[in-house]
Amino acid sequence: CRRCAGPLLLPGSGGSGTPHCRWCGVADAAYRCPACGSGRLRAVVVGAMRTAEELGRAFPGVAVRTSGGGDVLATVPARPALVVATPGAEPVAEGGYGAALLLDGWALLGRQDLRAAEETLRRWMAAATLVRPGRDGGRVIVGAEAGIPAVQALVRWDPGWHAASELAERKELGFPPHVRMASVEGTPEAVAGLLDEISLPEAAEVLGPVPLGEIDEEGRSERERALLRVPREHGKALADAVHAVRAIRDARKATDSVRIQLDPLSPV
Repeated sequence: CRRCAGPLLLPGSGGSGTPHCRWCGVADAAYRCPACGSGRLRAVVVGAMRTAEELGRAFPGVAVRTSGGGDVLATVPARPALVVATPGAEPVAEGGYGAALLLDGWALLGRQDLRAAEETLRRWMAAATLVRPGRDGGRVIVGAEAGIPAVQALVRWDPGWHAASELAERKELGFPPHVRMASVEGTPEAVAGLLDEISLPEAAEVLGPVPLGEIDEEGRSERERALLRVPREHGKALADAVHAVRAIRDARKATDSVRIQLDPLSPV
C-alpha cells in the first residue's frame, strides 16, 4: 500500500475486484509491480502432492516419498530417493541429504505476515542443516531471487545480518517492534463504538477500519478490523487506553464483542 505499506487484497470472485489495503482500506485501482511495472496479480502455488507426482514422472524408477499434513515422516533411510516435504515436516535422512531444493520461496516470502521473511529464513536454514556438508558433496539450492535479503542471509549463513536489516526496514515503515500496535476486530458497529470511546495518545494513528472476509453487494462486511499504531515510547499509554476501554465495556456489559490484541504477530 502506498499509504501505509500494508498488504493488498483482491476482493470479489476470483480476485477480479480492485486491490485495496487490508490495513487502512485505501484502494489501488492502478496497481503496478514496482520491479517490472506489470499490473497482473496471480497465485500459482503448487501443492506438495502435485510436486511429488510431477517429479515421479520426471524421474521414473526413483522412489518418491512425501511428508506433510497428516502423514509426517520422522526419518528416511540412506537410499536414493526423492523426498517432497512441506515446510517444517522435513524428515531426517540417515547420513544427511545429498541435496535440498527449496521451492516456492516467493510464496513463503509473500505471506501476509510481518514475520514472513524471518520465518522463511528460519525454515530454510532448518532444512539446510539436514543436508550433509559441502565438503561431502552436499548442495542447497533455493528457488528465489538472489537479491532478496532472506536469500542473501541464507547464502551468507548470517541470520544476525538479516535481523538487523529487517529491523531497519520496519523502523522506516513504522512496523513493530519499532512501534507498538493494537488490533481491534469485531462487527462494524462494535469497532466504531470502541474507536469512539477509547482515549488514545496524541501520537496514535488509526489505520482502517477495513472489512474482513467477503463484502456484500452494498459494500458491507460482517466483521472489520482497525489497527492502532503509536511510537514505541507510547506503548504503555496505548496499553493503558486499551485496558481502560475494555473496563468501560465490561462495566456496561456490552453485548457486541470486540477482539483486541496488542502487538499481534499477523496484523493483516
